[in-house]
Amino acid sequence: MSAGKRWIIGAAAVAVAAAGVFFAVGGASAAPESTFVLLDGSKKTTADLKGKVTLVNFWATSCVTCVAEMPKMVSTFEKYRAQGYGHMAVAMAYDPPSYVVNYAQTRKLPFDVAIDNTGAVAKAWGEVQLTPTSYVVNRKGEIVKRYVGEPNFAELHQLIEKLLAES
Repeated sequence: MSAGKRWIIGAAAVAVAAAGVFFAVGGASAAPESTFVLLDGSKKTTADLKGKVTLVNFWATSCVTCVAEMPKMVSTFEKYRAQGYGHMAVAMAYDPPSYVVNYAQTRKLPFDVAIDNTGAVAKAWGEVQLTPTSYVVNRKGEIVKRYVGEPNFAELHQLIEKLLAES
């Protein structure tokens, strides 16, 4: 392995570890103010997430893990949406918009899909660079969990159920 590859892997490991420490020590923190531009051109903001338990999922069509987890994301959304669960899939800035639109349409994604053209949303949510990265946001608009990589869906479902049960 070249020194450059070792450096990149080391930097990624440090970033993931630092993020884990932040959330382990910091607990729930307010979700950052963001504007999500949806595929139809409409906009939603972080404030629009309040009142629902929402998974904000940063992904890319070129990310093998993202594509592999997407059917589980869809089934999770379908399972809990009637109870007040939402999902915001945020495509990364480097993902060509036409690929995102094609993916969302051909897979009939049932939840909101946004394109982060400028990278501002990923930056606001903690300089997200690794995909998939997902945040669980409670009804009060607070981040209660961050997943880097595919979540353990059994654990995720338990957390969603717990948050949905809270008033």
